[in-house]
Amino acid sequence: MKFIFHLFGILCCLCSCAQSKTMSRRPDSVSIGAQFARNSTIGRVAAVAVAAAINDINNDSSILPGTKLDVRMHDSSCNRFLGIVQALQFMEKDTVAIIGPLSSTTAHVLSHLANELHVPLMSFSATDPTLSSLEYPFFVRTTVSDQFQMTAIADLVQYYGWKQVTTIFVDNDYGRNGISSLGDELSKRRSKILYKAAFRPGATNNEIADVLIKVAMMESRVIILHANPDSGLVVFQQALKLGMTSSGYVWIATDWLTSYLDPSVHLDFGLLSTMQGILTLRHHTENTRRKSMLYSKWNELLKEDSGHSRFLLSTYGLYAYDTVWVLAHALDAFFNKGGNISFSPDPKLHEISGGGLNLDALSIFDGGQLLLESIYQVNFMGATGPVRFDSGGNLIQPAYDIVNIVGSGLRTIGYWSNYSGLSVISPETLYMKPANRARESQKLHDVIWPGDTIKRPRGWVFPNNGNELRIGVPNRVSYRQFVSADSETGMVRGFCIDVFVAATNLLAYPVPYRLIPFGNGSENPSYMELINKILTDDFDAVIGDVAIVTNRTKVVDFTQPYVESGLVVLTSVKPQSSNGWAFLQPFTNKMWAVTGLFFLIIGTVVWMLEHRINDDFRGPPAKQIITVFWFSFSTLFFAHREDTRSTLGRFVIIIWLFVVLIIQSSYTASLTSILTVQQLTSPITGIDSLITSDVPIGFQVGSFAENYLAQELGIAHSRLKALGSPDEYRNALELGPSKGGVAAIVDERPYIELFLHQNPNFAVVGSEFTKSGWGFAFPRDSPLSVDLSTAILELSENGDLQRIHDKWLASDMSSMSQPNEDSDRLQVYSFSALFLICGLACVFALAIHACNLFYQYSRHASEDPAALQPATGDGGGRSLSRRSKLQSFLSFADSREADIRTASKERAAALGGSGGSMSGVSFTSNGSTSTTASC
Repeated sequence: MKFIFHLFGILCCLCSCAQSKTMSRRPDSVSIGAQFARNSTIGRVAAVAVAAAINDINNDSSILPGTKLDVRMHDSSCNRFLGIVQALQFMEKDTVAIIGPLSSTTAHVLSHLANELHVPLMSFSATDPTLSSLEYPFFVRTTVSDQFQMTAIADLVQYYGWKQVTTIFVDNDYGRNGISSLGDELSKRRSKILYKAAFRPGATNNEIADVLIKVAMMESRVIILHANPDSGLVVFQQALKLGMTSSGYVWIATDWLTSYLDPSVHLDFGLLSTMQGILTLRHHTENTRRKSMLYSKWNELLKEDSGHSRFLLSTYGLYAYDTVWVLAHALDAFFNKGGNISFSPDPKLHEISGGGLNLDALSIFDGGQLLLESIYQVNFMGATGPVRFDSGGNLIQPAYDIVNIVGSGLRTIGYWSNYSGLSVISPETLYMKPANRARESQKLHDVIWPGDTIKRPRGWVFPNNGNELRIGVPNRVSYRQFVSADSETGMVRGFCIDVFVAATNLLAYPVPYRLIPFGNGSENPSYMELINKILTDDFDAVIGDVAIVTNRTKVVDFTQPYVESGLVVLTSVKPQSSNGWAFLQPFTNKMWAVTGLFFLIIGTVVWMLEHRINDDFRGPPAKQIITVFWFSFSTLFFAHREDTRSTLGRFVIIIWLFVVLIIQSSYTASLTSILTVQQLTSPITGIDSLITSDVPIGFQVGSFAENYLAQELGIAHSRLKALGSPDEYRNALELGPSKGGVAAIVDERPYIELFLHQNPNFAVVGSEFTKSGWGFAFPRDSPLSVDLSTAILELSENGDLQRIHDKWLASDMSSMSQPNEDSDRLQVYSFSALFLICGLACVFALAIHACNLFYQYSRHASEDPAALQPATGDGGGRSLSRRSKLQSFLSFADSREADIRTASKERAAALGGSGGSMSGVSFTSNGSTSTTASC
């Protein structure tokens, strides 16, 4: 037992020695550098936060035991050159990491130095997205990249339905790259930056005012301001003077504004009055324990930082505080992995040594790569929330507060996070739920916009730059009721022009424009070439009889259609003269067959109902067949001579005569129409017959019908013939294919309606085989197309569109007849109800007649069973066979009912005379009698 305790003591000693050996490898202090600009708001806050973090880490034995952080702080005073020189001074003193710089521009330069000397450059405020590129492996961003901020702004633009924005930014790496990232995010949402207004760093008030004047002349009223606090505040002051913060404007400032306002103990109301109603963003941080602790002792920290006025803690201060803790955790992991603080000379600097620069003092940090890996592997709860890096080197869970400046304060209207987008619920709550980026889940509280209104601004007005819209219109030579240009005066008139003018008059802003005819004036222009003029920036819009078709919608945007259209087939028709068989035309073949069949059915039914009681329907078989045919067809003229005696027969005849009356009247009316009204016929029945034939087809010059027929329907170009006017239409159709004309013309319905109004000897055959409309064309994503679409709908609703139509186009246009050989012929379907009623009446009468007949037969059989037995020698007492019963029933059904009644009375009289002592006389099948003894 003593041996075991002794062995345990030896092991503990060895472990203690090993631990002390490991601890001995840790230096007493580690030198780090920190670069600030104390004349900036972010720099003042960050300097205090970094000093507080250094103090907390050095007093915490759980992190970096036995090692102290030795930080050397330099104030660059926002001077880029001083920042570079100070970074070189850090490198001369074996610095393992640099906290800073504040500026993205300085960070670009220092990142090259960090790459060469393997010293991690940890910035809590350089937000330029391009710093995360592979070009700068030793740059570590310990705040949220502007890539996410621009994504949040793009989501805001999409949420409020704006399609175009104007950006104002400082022209340096920070401003240019941030706006470039915004443009990429907007394009993903089918929006775009209409105008980029840049100003140089340190621009004067007049220079900024000149930039704003150019912005005011643009059509977009959604302005994104991405600048630094000094220049950004000047932008708002100048915008107020120019009236650019009034109703209708939208201002969205990036997080530079909250980084300036948040540290202020007392907000200047005069300053806030220049930015009423604007939206801005603020880094969202969780309410962690370290954050609360830092806020609670902030006033004490300010007292230690003597020589500075009082200010509050901001989100950038929290990121600066966490940056020091990231480095401390990384150094602790670095030492645990066996890392040593050692430096080696840079051979590249040795080659250029000499002169007044002490380049030999710059050396490479041997453990720089290991420390960098340790930095990206940290995972702890900091003052801002969970601190951890993703695979792209960005902090996890980026989020922003959406802030609205109203009155004398800042009001949070919602949040944005990369996890769930826009929401009124804090991101921490949403992280515990499944991600939901659906449009209906994106919500924000109401915004007080500039001008003190809660109504969402349109975000767009007609540009106030003095330029007129150059609107192209087709210079038509045919169908000038739609668009016509006067070559002498330059005036453009027509139905389409009046619609455009009426729609623009309904807009809430003036639209200066100039109509420019397009075409040579001798033939209709190509509408596709006219549309392409928008792409080449020759025209700002195109109005006229422009059909909305697929290949055009791929390159431009169209308004709401103001005329329904579609392709139809126009052809010549010939009068159809009547012939000797014209009397057969009122009914279709099927109608003739069904009507004749019903005549025979009615004759047969009436014969069955009348045969036993009516001598007119009795006699030899040939006579009865003739009677059936005669009776049935004579009812057509109500000339039947046979009398109907049964109730059921009269019931069927009454219904049938009503049916005959309807059919006869319809036949007479249809035949009269056929013989007196001119019928038009054509060998072309529609687009299908044109496709399968090889006849030439006409189309209007400039119309999309040519491409549609050739490319979509596969009709050879050799069959297509261009026609330019209604006269050419008429001549080509009258000549026909045999004389150099065309068999048919394919054109849009509005043109054909006008043509038929003046040329009634032609007609449309078949149905309309495309569905489209006419609209006004504008560049892609043009807000004017949306506003004009709303105006066109209003014209349609208030009746103005119809009144314009009646002004230019004949309101009594003849309808486009579609000749069809069966269109005027009577169909079976038209009389189906009458035939059904008649058929049901026949079935009903036959059913009652059959029941009555079976009843009489069964009664007759019970009164005289012997009369139904066959007269055979094998015994009359045998039961009747099934065939004998059928013969007996048919014989009974064929006999006159009066004869059956007479025979029945005679049998009853005979039975009464015998007194019942003997059996009645029974008649055999051959007429002999037999008697049987009574029992």
